[in-house]
Amino acid sequence: MNVPQRLRIATRASELALWQSRHVAAALEAAWPGLVTELVPMTTTGDRILDRPLAEIGGKGLFIKELEVAMLEDRADIAVHSMKDVPFELPEEFTLGAILEREDPRDVLVSPGGRGLAELPQGARVGTSSLRRRSQLGALRPDLTLLDLRGNVPTRLSRLARGDYDAIVLAAAGLKRLGLMSADGHAIATSEMLPAVGQGAIGIECRRDDDAIAALLTPLHHATTARCVEAERAMNARLGGSCTVPVAGHAVIEGGTLSLRGLVAAVDGAQVLRQTAAGPLDEAARIGDGLGAALLAAGADRILGRVHDT
Repeated sequence: MNVPQRLRIATRASELALWQSRHVAAALEAAWPGLVTELVPMTTTGDRILDRPLAEIGGKGLFIKELEVAMLEDRADIAVHSMKDVPFELPEEFTLGAILEREDPRDVLVSPGGRGLAELPQGARVGTSSLRRRSQLGALRPDLTLLDLRGNVPTRLSRLARGDYDAIVLAAAGLKRLGLMSADGHAIATSEMLPAVGQGAIGIECRRDDDAIAALLTPLHHATTARCVEAERAMNARLGGSCTVPVAGHAVIEGGTLSLRGLVAAVDGAQVLRQTAAGPLDEAARIGDGLGAALLAAGADRILGRVHDT
């Protein structure tokens, strides 16, 4: 293959996004000696608007649109994303060229002293930017005062430190990648709080018609993670899910079988639907689609309809 000598990587300018993009750059340079990578940082619409919940301003797709424009305008060759930020339907010009091995997919409750969810006092103020987390927290602890929290990981931690919240919920993957996992963090088991679709996985987006770039990304692709994420995203696609609705999904592979758990909940956690499905690895998309259909049959369509109407 005629390996490009230079690769431009579009990335958000947040600390976590830059860490992820540098991680991808280092892996590509190790896989292809002589390759020179260049980061192209940019501030997205989702990064700029911090005074409103993400669900109100258009969802997580706002974190990737500017990066896609940069690729279309030939200012970048690839874009690096947290997979939980990638909509289930990409514009036709783009594809996911690789999905890297997943980091810890769990959520983490961060509070002074590292208290678990059951140990928080009555009415504790808990910050989260996610309707998925809000709904599951509401189901587990209806007494909590749930407050919106936006901004990058260090900003959120600083707001906790100055007393704006009694606890906040963040993704374990982001904390670990930034070296910010501490004794104040209590990882929440996936059986207690189901993660977001794709949580903990890094995806690389590229132009669909760029075969040379696609081939360049092949060594970074982690097949096991990709199968799991494929199932989760297929479930989400059937549900029409996004960050504007409380949908969660997490797949694991054990002994050659892919097992998927899915959840749809009312925003306040008053109603939570859960379903599971399993099957062969090469049927990941079918498993995910089937689980989404099972959730809809169990009443998820009514829950999602109420969420969209609010």
